[in-house]
Amino acid sequence: MCGILAVLGCIDNSQAKRSRIIELSRRLRHRGPDWSGLHCYENCYLAHERLAIIDPTSGDQPLYNEDKTVAVTVNGEIYNHKILREQLKSHQFRTGSDCEVIAHLYEEHGEEFIDMLDGMFAFVLLDTRDKSFIAARDAIGITPLYIGWGVDGSVWFASEMKALSDECEQFMCFPPGHIYSSKQGGLRRWYNPPWYTEQVPSTPYDPLVLRNAFEKAVIKRLMTDVPFGVLLSGGLDSSLVAAVALRHLEKSEAARQWGSQLHTFCIGLEGSPDLKAGREVAEYLGTRHQEFQFTVQDGIDAIEDVIYHIETYDVTTIRASTPMFLMSRKIKSLGVKMVLSGEGSDEILGGYLYFHKAPNKKEFHEETCRKIKALHQFDCLRANKSTSAWGVEARVPFLDKEFINVAMSIDPEWKMVKPEMGRIEKWVLRNAFDDEEKPYLPKHILYRQKEQFSDGVGYSWIDGLKDHANTHVTDTMLSNANFVFPDNTPMTKEAYYYRTIFEKFFPKSAARATVPGGPSIACSTAKAIEWDATWSKNLDPSGRAALGVHVAAYEEGKAANVGSDSVESLPQKLDGL
Repeated sequence: MCGILAVLGCIDNSQAKRSRIIELSRRLRHRGPDWSGLHCYENCYLAHERLAIIDPTSGDQPLYNEDKTVAVTVNGEIYNHKILREQLKSHQFRTGSDCEVIAHLYEEHGEEFIDMLDGMFAFVLLDTRDKSFIAARDAIGITPLYIGWGVDGSVWFASEMKALSDECEQFMCFPPGHIYSSKQGGLRRWYNPPWYTEQVPSTPYDPLVLRNAFEKAVIKRLMTDVPFGVLLSGGLDSSLVAAVALRHLEKSEAARQWGSQLHTFCIGLEGSPDLKAGREVAEYLGTRHQEFQFTVQDGIDAIEDVIYHIETYDVTTIRASTPMFLMSRKIKSLGVKMVLSGEGSDEILGGYLYFHKAPNKKEFHEETCRKIKALHQFDCLRANKSTSAWGVEARVPFLDKEFINVAMSIDPEWKMVKPEMGRIEKWVLRNAFDDEEKPYLPKHILYRQKEQFSDGVGYSWIDGLKDHANTHVTDTMLSNANFVFPDNTPMTKEAYYYRTIFEKFFPKSAARATVPGGPSIACSTAKAIEWDATWSKNLDPSGRAALGVHVAAYEEGKAANVGSDSVESLPQKLDGL
């Protein structure tokens, strides 16, 4: 992941303004420590902080067309860039960068080329011939982007809020799957898949089609010119990413440069479920596995840095980002710059434990649609910013456009949890990779119950955070929270504690409006709380809050300290469902 900053149409084009742009771009340098670039044209500026993954020697940005009349600053990866280059043979390329195709596609197709890109990206393109510009963000919002407006009429774009919040009167998250066009005067959606309407699909479930779509998604993400690895918690999603990557690594270009030994990484408290399961999967696959342990105090000490980098006060995101932030620092110290991760599966396939209570397939499907549409505010934000804080890029195969299309076209009746038929959460995925002849994973891993990352690293992590917040936030403070924080009022001491830290770094009302609010149970949307009457009394984003579903569930009305060794094998768990 790189860092981009673009300022278009400002009044001031002095040397002082240029220096200010460089200063603001420096706030993004953690995202791209390998090189800094700046393109200035009259009163327009494109800045770039580079993390070199593809073509490290010549792919510095901004990138240009042949005569440099089109300039582009890009954050992301274009996995089909070689196919696109074949379609652009009349053009001369300056670099081997996967992102250079964007400038030439614009020359060929104008603004109507975004859907041709297969990847994760956020970019700003300036056409100096008429001083027009466009900005676009990938389909799901894997790559972050913010848009802001200055009092001088300027339009700002940045990978992170911290690079533009001081200069803009108003700013917001740039919506995923959208393009901003100066010619057409605003935002429009370029990504319009069939599932976006939330109409219930009817395609029969075919396990081989689903499996092949996911394997292709993993294979294309092995595109790299630098060392890489897989984040392996030992849960279903990360284990499948590792298993598929290993099967196809030997034939990849990455293996020719870095060998076919797959590196995997896991973090947790001592004795945590993830460390145990991750170790077991790594031993089964034969990966070179690195375990990182942290203490509750290590995590608490990092909270302020985490909130500064991930730019949210959402409780679930902070809980899960902290161990990922700590792990990313360790990974970078080993010389690894890119990792594959398992985000997105639970949203697409209804993997969160609260989906057990979905009343029918229509509500099940609509909830998955809502969850995918909100990913950019939660798991995508966490995976991107907690790794980018240390100059590591996270790639997420489950959020491949084609895989999403395949998975979201399945009749949701197949996705629903049906214990009487032996179907637990994400059964369609588990069954697709349940290969008796050439097993991808051991059965008990393939059918391990869902653990949210903030739970799996060790149950005492969340309990420790709550205890810490209780020492910093008094009952009186919480009772007055609606006066202090009238927007998205924190309902717990933990939420109040995070909010005070966020406000210290990002005090503007526009900043707090970038964070979604509303009640949640085990990561649900507010709508899904209606599925079970008991949930409204036990609102907490932890998976253990799914009363009657999680095998280590909270006792009703309180958060119990649950030992980290209490996670049983799945056949035992199913008996209690």
